[in-house]
Amino acid sequence: MTKFNAIVAREVDKRSHGTLEELTLDDLPDRDVLVRIDYSSLNYKDALAVSGRGKICRTMPMVCGIDLAGTVVESANPDWNAGDRVVVNGFGMSETVWGGYSQYQRVASDWLVRLPQAFSFEQAMAIGTAGYTSILCVHALQDHGVEPGDGQVCVTGASGGVGSVALLLLAKLGYKAVAVSGRPSMEPYLRELGAVDVIDRAELDRDPRPLEKELYAAGVDCVGSKTLATLLAQTRYEGIVAACGLAGGADLPATVMPFILRGVTLRGIDSVMAAQARRQRAWDDLARLVDPAQLADVFEIRPMSQIPTLATGLLDGKLRGRVVIDVNA
Repeated sequence: MTKFNAIVAREVDKRSHGTLEELTLDDLPDRDVLVRIDYSSLNYKDALAVSGRGKICRTMPMVCGIDLAGTVVESANPDWNAGDRVVVNGFGMSETVWGGYSQYQRVASDWLVRLPQAFSFEQAMAIGTAGYTSILCVHALQDHGVEPGDGQVCVTGASGGVGSVALLLLAKLGYKAVAVSGRPSMEPYLRELGAVDVIDRAELDRDPRPLEKELYAAGVDCVGSKTLATLLAQTRYEGIVAACGLAGGADLPATVMPFILRGVTLRGIDSVMAAQARRQRAWDDLARLVDPAQLADVFEIRPMSQIPTLATGLLDGKLRGRVVIDVNA
């Protein structure tokens, strides 16, 4: 019987607590595609689930990990065959269904996206949900009609996974991105990714006025709360802010003024249940836009056994960029 390792969250003192355990194929859920996983990644939601510092796991035991990249081993769906290279992001993994911190996983065939040949498995997970969410944000700006010459684009939480890849993508497309970060030591890194300017997060993380000086044609917000409210107040007439995170809080202490006096659009970005066509567009564009050599500066590979420690580091703001998880190390 095939045995393998996984990070399994179980309830301890009414909180989830993830540790390395040994499983068998018989332990896996009954779904129509079996994937041998090569790599996963560490995301904010993963860190909350493993550490128990957030109520992410709705049922337990739960195999954590909202991302996976690997190879199809068995499929009951004729659209997928053994040997197909695939990637899965979201769909409730780590919340309601077992996820990617495992050497094997059974998933639903309609969750799968074909991994573009441009990416290796580790590169796909360097992008992961963070990068996939980033390109969804960029698509929101493009579909709204924002052009590179329209003005600066503000990226909050820029030293995190979503923000880092957003800077890469925006620079590649010719946009002038301004990075917002609370870590001054990150400025060289953020400029290397393509930021034309770096500002301290304290400039946005404050009580905003209903309307402020129009500074940005658009924004990508990973933070929420006062930061998002201030960004909205500084967005130009008929601009757009794509909001995808709440690292600073789930509240939004704003007024309706930016919306009714400047026609600003607040576009929510959901990466978990996005339609298949949006997912494939996202990964196809990522393959076209992301330079693998530049991507190498954004991530590091760490073994699955270190996830509990890495989760704490991420939540405490001690990590930068992307952490790729080698589930076989």
